[in-house]
Amino acid sequence: MGCNLALLRIPFISICLAGTVATATAQDTVATIVADQVRSQGFPCKNPSSAERIEAESTPNQTVYLLKCEGMTYHVLLVPDQAADVAKVD
Repeated sequence: MGCNLALLRIPFISICLAGTVATATAQDTVATIVADQVRSQGFPCKNPSSAERIEAESTPNQTVYLLKCEGMTYHVLLVPDQAADVAKVD
């Protein structure tokens, strides 16, 4: 209850918390989208937990992600209008 009162008295904190939630939701959405693509190509991906973009390997039309699923991790290269290049990471 004390936390709620602090948030009511300091609106800036509630805005920051809302931004954090929005970022977490966006990351979950990316993980779900990349996992759906990987699954559609026959790779198992149960409970995707994250999809981290690898900036150093990505280009404007080729995005690379490290997808973490329950018990599996994949290196995924997404190219528009093509199948993804998926490799299991040990």
